[in-house]
Amino acid sequence: MRRRIAVVGSGPAGLTFARVLHRHGHPVAVFERDPAPDARPPGGTLDLHEALGQLALDKAGLLAEFRALSRPEGQAMRILDTEGTVLRDWRPRPEDRAHPEIDRGQLRDLLLGPLGVQWGRGVSRVVPGADGVLVHFEDGRQDTFDLVVGADGAWSRVRSAVSSVTPHYTGVTSIETSLDDVDTRHPGLARLIGDGSLAVYGVNRALVAQRNSGGHVKVYAQFRAPLDGHRDPDPADAEAVRSGLLALFDGWADPVLDLIRHGDTFVHRPLHVLPVSHTWAHVPGVTLLGDAAHLMPPLGAGANLAMLEGAELAESVATGSEDLDETVRAFEERMWARAGRWAEITTAGLERLVGPDPAEALALFDQVQPS
Repeated sequence: MRRRIAVVGSGPAGLTFARVLHRHGHPVAVFERDPAPDARPPGGTLDLHEALGQLALDKAGLLAEFRALSRPEGQAMRILDTEGTVLRDWRPRPEDRAHPEIDRGQLRDLLLGPLGVQWGRGVSRVVPGADGVLVHFEDGRQDTFDLVVGADGAWSRVRSAVSSVTPHYTGVTSIETSLDDVDTRHPGLARLIGDGSLAVYGVNRALVAQRNSGGHVKVYAQFRAPLDGHRDPDPADAEAVRSGLLALFDGWADPVLDLIRHGDTFVHRPLHVLPVSHTWAHVPGVTLLGDAAHLMPPLGAGANLAMLEGAELAESVATGSEDLDETVRAFEERMWARAGRWAEITTAGLERLVGPDPAEALALFDQVQPS
């Protein structure tokens, strides 16, 4: 029996879910609020873990294409102290494919493939009922499905159908900027960053730079501050934002501060999370994936978990029991257990990486990085 299935959101979770269902010959409606795939910047780079994101791509039949696009050299990591001294300079072996990097835009395009995403179809709410789940769209239209999967991110509109919980502020704010054509325009910074990422940790603040493809670098200034202590910067006031950041990181080595000095626009991102043990009483016909289900600090786990969850749920729906409700219920139990463990790890990690003792950040790197 073919069920009417919809996924809300075209991020890694929603697209992986839809792509695996498509591979199994099961139709799925994908709804996305953005009017087009390139309506806004896709974001930075992701490292996809062998046992998480790469496994999900394998289930979607896309692993070989991913390997052709990914950057194994992007796994490299350099850590400096605030005076510019190199404390760690880890480089992967040539055969290392544990967590290669890929630009979010490249991953999105890879997952999109033949999928017919309905762009510009924002969902305002979903209402479970005895005859299915009624989806209310922002344009006033409605439609009914047997299963609605909320993969619509941190501020999910689907979440309220199963949970009253909303994200809370971590106490850490990140301001993002970027450098283009870094190897030509800023060769000194290119050498400082290396092939992958660079991190500098101070007291309650950090600067992180990550290479993307094509000579593009994302820079993240992270610090502890009250939620209302930093407003969204006006793009026209970039120099004021830059000056404020340079004051915040005053005393750090000049080459490190050049990451801020040469940044173009600045984007303000307070970091929010859901409770570590976020679960909900099962609601027939509705479930959540990724950030909608378990928003956690951005330390390399969220997108990986989201993709694997999407792949596993799709496989279960396409090949499992005819009892759809039982299939989804069993999936949720597995998801909650795994996501809870990762939420604990990333929450503790954020406390150490942007905390009062920079030595804790270095110790954390030594714990997780292969020798």
